[in-house]
Amino acid sequence: MHVQDSHWSSALAAGAAMSTPTGGGRPDGARSTPLRVDAQRNLEHVLRAAREVFGELGYGAPMEDVARRARVGVGTVYRRFPSKDVLVRRIAEEETSRLTEQARAALGQEDEPWSALSRFLRTSVASGAGRLLPPQVLRVGVAEERGLPEHARLPQQRTQPAGELRLVPEAPVADDAGAAELLEVVGQLVERARDAGELRTDVSVSDVLLVIATAAPSLPDAAQQAAAASRLLDILLEGLRSRPA
Repeated sequence: MHVQDSHWSSALAAGAAMSTPTGGGRPDGARSTPLRVDAQRNLEHVLRAAREVFGELGYGAPMEDVARRARVGVGTVYRRFPSKDVLVRRIAEEETSRLTEQARAALGQEDEPWSALSRFLRTSVASGAGRLLPPQVLRVGVAEERGLPEHARLPQQRTQPAGELRLVPEAPVADDAGAAELLEVVGQLVERARDAGELRTDVSVSDVLLVIATAAPSLPDAAQQAAAASRLLDILLEGLRSRPA
């Protein structure tokens, strides 16, 4: 996991300062009018390259690396994304949204609680989204839960007992609503599996998100990476699952 907080420190300020940029563009590089075909193609290349570069090297990777991977000039990248913080925020928010949709799909399409949770984990790890999660999602603060009654360890972001799940205050937040939505939906998966007695009672939402972040290694060979991720996830799932006493 290569997520670095440094490029989030000025993301909100950059977004606010450029809320009405020259030319009517939005801070994420989107326009209110349709792009020309070549401009749209360049934008897609930049976003794809940014996902690959940040996924491999972390959010500390320079914009020049993104431009080289996209096979465009660095000026083209900056025309679409006026600062690196804007691009970082765009990618992280897209990945947060993608994980939320994967969690909703698992909830809606799997009747068995453990099948739903494991499907979400396998889909998310296979997509590589864990390497691109923003810091405020991964750095979830969980108070000590040992010794608390069972009801206090259920979806903490709703019941908010001493083991409350919360976004870390000192981590600048690019999209509170998107991060909170992800935590809520994953919390439902965790609650269902725990209620069914299939998930260890000490496993929290933050544990599940950390599994996603750590079970998606970045290796140079695609086949080796897929095999390693699958093997590691199998081991981690076994660690999460409840066992008869």
